[in-house]
Amino acid sequence: MGTIREYKRKDGSSSFHVEVRLRGYPPQRASLRNRSLAKKWIQDVESAIRDGRHFKTTESKRHTVGEMIDRFIDEWLSKYPDRQKKQSSYLNWWKKYCGHLLLSDLTPAVIAKGRDQLLSETTVRGGLRNPSTCNRFLSAFGKNLQVATKEWGWLEDSPMRNVSKPSEGEGRERFLSISERDQLLLACGQSRNPNLLPIVSLAVITAMRFSEIAGLRWNDIDFERRTITLWRTKNGDKRVIPLTVEAEAIFKGCSTFGASGDELVFRAQRNAGKEQKVSVREAFENAVERAGIKNFRFHDLRHTAASYMAMSGATQGELMAILGHRSPAMTRRYAHYSQDHLSKMLEKTSLKTINNMKKEI
Repeated sequence: MGTIREYKRKDGSSSFHVEVRLRGYPPQRASLRNRSLAKKWIQDVESAIRDGRHFKTTESKRHTVGEMIDRFIDEWLSKYPDRQKKQSSYLNWWKKYCGHLLLSDLTPAVIAKGRDQLLSETTVRGGLRNPSTCNRFLSAFGKNLQVATKEWGWLEDSPMRNVSKPSEGEGRERFLSISERDQLLLACGQSRNPNLLPIVSLAVITAMRFSEIAGLRWNDIDFERRTITLWRTKNGDKRVIPLTVEAEAIFKGCSTFGASGDELVFRAQRNAGKEQKVSVREAFENAVERAGIKNFRFHDLRHTAASYMAMSGATQGELMAILGHRSPAMTRRYAHYSQDHLSKMLEKTSLKTINNMKKEI
């Protein structure tokens, strides 16, 4: 039931304090400038509560954006140590930008202004922040708002839902042709770094990321069950990859084969006695240059592997399982088809169509 109380100000004007109390709900209060607005407010709130549309706005007025970010980092991100550092840096940017605001004052317009500021800022490398990096800032903040809405009840709805992300343009579509692949593997075999060839070969066969390969320990490879287990991937999930005959041969050819289970498969060549992951970036760049391959990065090996699998008939579901993607859209960005493959597919389809027409005639 709603009540209205009129209060006289010193200047002679009035304000109307209203309160709605319904059983099972916390009291809702407001202050309005005239009685007609007060009556309408009571009707709207009572109707919304009975229809299940009313949100308890007290929580969004009790907490600041900074408090929300701190709780998210402490309670949620702490479960994912591999992503905690990077995600925390994104969220701390938002905390500096709008952490002083109450959640009730965090609007899509505020977030959109932050997005534009991100795009206009100069990075440590001296250039403007690109759209894809800006989207990572937005995604981290969006996840925080989602948890605060669904799990904590601090917001009615995430204001991020009404903020558009900057376009990243077309995804990178660089992958190796068969001849380029052979040239690259030959150049890797000529490298002074003995780890380069097996690491690159595994990337082409399994579509694993560089960090996943470099972080492998012998405990992660099960030769009996024929699996490679990645315990903590980029998205925080465990991923199991089949151990092929080719991959098995690569592992058994490693200098560390037979070491204890907690040893790294690929040990650094410098300071080999220390526990550290191998770095082959410079050796890879040199091999790419020797092979005469242009515009190619290590991560493009993942695109290459996915494309080979797609052209061999792998389904989208199979590719998602091997690549560890949650979204079919992401998988589509990785799996590409060579023009030669598309040409053969069209020729095969055309021949079938012509043969069927001849049969009908």
